[in-house]
Formats: sequence, C-alpha cells, structure tokens
Amino acid sequence: MIKIQSLSKNYGDFTAAEDISFEVQAGEIFGLLGPNGAGKSTTINCISGLLKPTVGEVFINNHSVMGEPIQAKTSLGLVPQDLAIYEDLNALENLNFWGQAYGLSGAELQQRITEVLQQVGLESRAKDLVSTYSGGMKRRLNFACAILHKPQALLLDEPTVGVDPQSREHLLNAVEALKTQGTAVLYTTHYMEEAERLCDRLAIVDHGKIIAQGTVDELRSQLGEKDLITLQGDFSLTDEAVIAEFELIEWQDNSIRFMAENAAAQLSDILARFEADQVKQTAVQQANLESLFIKLTGRELRD
Repeated sequence: MIKIQSLSKNYGDFTAAEDISFEVQAGEIFGLLGPNGAGKSTTINCISGLLKPTVGEVFINNHSVMGEPIQAKTSLGLVPQDLAIYEDLNALENLNFWGQAYGLSGAELQQRITEVLQQVGLESRAKDLVSTYSGGMKRRLNFACAILHKPQALLLDEPTVGVDPQSREHLLNAVEALKTQGTAVLYTTHYMEEAERLCDRLAIVDHGKIIAQGTVDELRSQLGEKDLITLQGDFSLTDEAVIAEFELIEWQDNSIRFMAENAAAQLSDILARFEADQVKQTAVQQANLESLFIKLTGRELRD
C-alpha cells in the first residue's frame, strides 16, 4: 500500500533523509522511530507530496506520488505534526469542510462525521469552537479530519506530541482500530513505548538514515539477553579496564553506559569495581527499543 524506494532529500550540502526504503502493507502499522531531527517528518512530507525528493520513488496504492499525484493522494490520509484545523470553526464545521474537500457529501458525509467524532471521543464537544479545546482535543480533531474519507493508507507524524493521557489513549485506540479495518499506517514517533505497543514492524532512524529495521522482536534480538547499565558520577580518572569484560556503549566524565548479561545479579560486583562514593546514580534497563537505540547511536531517543 505504501512503497518507498531509495528516497533521499537534500537541502544544499545538508542531507535530511538518505536512501530510505521500506514498504507498508494493508492492515499493518509500520513505525519510524527516532529522536527529533532524525528525518522522520522529512520522509513523511516526501511521501505525502509536500516535499519533492531529491532522488527516489514513492508509491501509494501502486500510484507514483510524483507521476500520478491525484490518484496516489486519493488513497492517502495525513495527520501532520502541525495542526491542520481551523480554530475559529467548531468541530462539525471543520469536518464538513475537510469531508467536502475529500469529495464526500450528503448523508454519507454526515454519517462519517458522526462516526469519527465518536472514534476520537469528541461527540459532546462537536459544536464548540476549536479555540476552546485543549491541546489534546485539537490533536484528536486533527486525526478525525484525516480519517474522514476512510483512507487506505494513513501517515501519522508524531500524533501524540504534547497531549494529555486521556487524549493519547483515544488516539492510540483509534490507530489500533484502523489496523483491524485494513488500513496501512505509517507512524512516526520518538516515544519508544508507543512503537512497542502499536507497530508490527519499524525502522529506527537517526541522522536521516535507517540504522535498523524489522519487527520489535527482531530488533530486540540484536541485544540478546543483555541489559543496559547506566552509571552516573565522576569517571574522569577511571580506567576503562574496570569494565573491560562488558560491552561499552558510551564513556563520559560524568556517565558510563555498557551492556551486561543478567545485570541485576552482577550489579553489586560491578559497583565494587569503582572507588567509594564514585557512583552517584545507577540505572538498569532491560532490553528494549530504547536500549537498542542507545547501543546503535550512543544517545537516547529524546537527546
């Protein structure tokens, strides 16, 4: 349903996205996971036709976004990171506007408006001006506008940024419902827990490149049975030999990160290798997408 072939986007000497390739099937949620500035939004904007790729091809439902833009976009819905709703209108008026833009009218449009308002939990506020909505409610309406025409492929660009827990749950439930209806969903996020909950497959992106791709289990398997240990303190004069037997990820004057098997059982032995009061804080993280990202890049998703 969504096919990306060797997509790159350059701005002069700066490469925002480089050699991006993946496919999203009907009824699948594919995630782009990475920190802010990793190239996720650039990729989404190229797929939607808002940006022209420097090189590469994008196909939606077998139609080229560059060569057949109308046919490609007919099957596409987009929830941009920046809100695309009118705050001086109410929810019904926004949905009527966007529904007509998608070619809906009459009883079909009114039925879809009722359905999407229920899906995002805004039916009781449908006649209130959007300017009176909370940030999370605006995000939910933004989502409702994008799914009004039942797109076969949906692009979601950081749809839960800055929302309250109730709105986040509404949105995540709505995304899961779309999957069961056969929609192909491309979901960008820097929230590891969202990616693990929603995504059938995902690509980890950093500095415009895909650095790992697969199912959540396949990506976790790259860590084996190892846990991530983070120590904070003063390590400016410490010899790296104290943890030579472990897999070092990062060493700074005030922190050390490394991988170890069965870290909880070994923690007291590990701490004994350092001088008294040298380690101020300790954290052990079981293998997950966040620790894989740290292993691959040396930094956290939110850095």
